[in-house]
Amino acid sequence: MKDTYKTITTPSPEALFKDRNSKFYGYAFPVENEDQIKECIETLKKQHHQARHWCYAWVLGTAYNRYRANDDGEPSNSAGAPIHGQLQAFELTNTLVVVVRYFGGTKLGVGGLINAYRTAAQLALEKATIQEKTIDIEFTITFEYALMNKVMRVIKEQNIRIIGQKSELACEYTLAIRKKDFEQKSLLVKNIYGVKVKEKED
Repeated sequence: MKDTYKTITTPSPEALFKDRNSKFYGYAFPVENEDQIKECIETLKKQHHQARHWCYAWVLGTAYNRYRANDDGEPSNSAGAPIHGQLQAFELTNTLVVVVRYFGGTKLGVGGLINAYRTAAQLALEKATIQEKTIDIEFTITFEYALMNKVMRVIKEQNIRIIGQKSELACEYTLAIRKKDFEQKSLLVKNIYGVKVKEKED
């Protein structure tokens, strides 16, 4: 069971590729949703308001199942697809790559465009900091304060991550367990007498 994914941690430094006076500026951004994607693209359009094209591709989700590629006026599949190809080559998700083109007066042809957009995307991703993360399943438990020591002992022994907690009359903890360990480790928590479990809905 695959329970890891790769993403980038911070926006990459600007990368530049030139071909026959055309300039291709590559950028990579960590993103969680389409609103963030739109913001990044709008920011680049303001920054490069005299550019001719802002082509991009993105992948979202730990299952790598949401993606889009956009040619932004370039010939079909000459820009967005090669950018998306680099996201696949680097095995990245939750990542947006934008390549901004300034036309240099000479047409590059479809082959030249594919090479330029692919290279600018590759250069941007080579400058990015890539991190492998685990896919974690979250769930919430509630229990009486008297059970605190028992619960905390299991959490510490099993290296379970606490991502949220409320301690009032009853305690409520939100926990995260790596996907491949979830059944075994969550059972140890669930089996503590008096602990109620509420699994997180997707």
